[in-house]
Amino acid sequence: MRDELFAAVRRAGVIGAGGAGFPTHVKLGLPAKTVVVNGAECEPLLRVDQQLMELYAERLVAGLSAAVSATGAEEGIIALKGKYAKAIATLRAAINSPVLRLHVMDDFYPAGDEHVTVNEATGRLVPQGGIPVSVQCVVSNVETLLNVADALDGKPVTHTWLTITGDVPNPITIRLPIGMSVAAAVALAGRTDLTGVHVIDGGPMMGRVVDDVNRPVTKTTKGLIVLPDSHPLMQRRRLPLGKIIRQAQTACMQCRFCTDLCPRYLLGHRIEPHRIMRSVRHMDMSSDVLKMAFACSECGACEYACIMGLSPRRVNGMLKQELARAGAKPHPAPENQFRHQFQSERRIPVKRLIARLGLSAYDRKAPLVNDIVMPDRVRIPLKQHVGAPCTPTVAPGQYVRVGDEIGAVPDNALGAAVHASMNGTVAAVADGYVEIGAAEGR
Repeated sequence: MRDELFAAVRRAGVIGAGGAGFPTHVKLGLPAKTVVVNGAECEPLLRVDQQLMELYAERLVAGLSAAVSATGAEEGIIALKGKYAKAIATLRAAINSPVLRLHVMDDFYPAGDEHVTVNEATGRLVPQGGIPVSVQCVVSNVETLLNVADALDGKPVTHTWLTITGDVPNPITIRLPIGMSVAAAVALAGRTDLTGVHVIDGGPMMGRVVDDVNRPVTKTTKGLIVLPDSHPLMQRRRLPLGKIIRQAQTACMQCRFCTDLCPRYLLGHRIEPHRIMRSVRHMDMSSDVLKMAFACSECGACEYACIMGLSPRRVNGMLKQELARAGAKPHPAPENQFRHQFQSERRIPVKRLIARLGLSAYDRKAPLVNDIVMPDRVRIPLKQHVGAPCTPTVAPGQYVRVGDEIGAVPDNALGAAVHASMNGTVAAVADGYVEIGAAEGR
């Protein structure tokens, strides 16, 4: 049974539906005591997981049960926020095994950081620089396990659920074909003119600004947030790195609020952002203080904390790159890592975070719609995952149907297969993409 599950998940091309996109068949092969479903969805404005848990509770429980069986785990936990009352009710009705349970969390940021989620749900501390399997946990998000359930029914990953919100007339949560353009996706929420706005792929805290709205939606796309160019969040995102560093070197007042609210510091990791900000003026890559930057998750809690409007997050991101180039190594995990005694008192309330980000006007419902979206064309990347790019298995002019494999994982490589997300004719295979267009008369 386990071998059949691994094979089915591998064939279906299931990866983490968010974040880096680690191939799920590999993760399910890891032995663990606990499988945790990360249903916290802590990024402001996103409404995907909470609605999927409510509407597809039985499928989620089926996917979780399969993951528990595959890993040999003793329990499966669905971690979600108490404010998702409807999801809690449907999941409780769907849970049909004594080894499965819910863990209800408060509404704080970053509840969905997997180190935080594991600690909240199990009480275990993932070591600094480690991953959840270090403490015998496997963590997957909601849509990933829905895709596992689909894989067991022979359905590959061809679509992704995402929230489209922000400066749009009609925020929605919708299932889209992989490879559809960002611009076409945003148009579904009523925003066809993207002049004077930018789109964030992901959440406002950790998402990336889309540099080309013709780029495709991928398996890991969970949100598209449209914001005006003039919005303070966008202005901060566009600040040149050099200016951010100069600000850090001159304006940091060493109040240590960034450290006091740092989620990784509160979990006992060796990171103190205020000390890094103090030391960055010297840029000594052999400095033990600067090496603390390796422990930064870049969640942005420090930016919320800073009363001077500085960005320790971006400073740490820069330092990690420079330290790596200099051959520096991260500090080893503390031998006696322990949770800070005031951790629960220093959580960031999401509503307050939304207000601080200037996003209260966009904090609206994004109802899930089950519309079938059929674009004229999709451009599907052959690499949407951690690992090697897929090798194309189709050629221009070839007719494909939804679910046909168009990219295979190279032999003995880490990766995830890619499948057609629409019926049509392969228009091009080039530059790491397979482009499919609607076929006339078929």
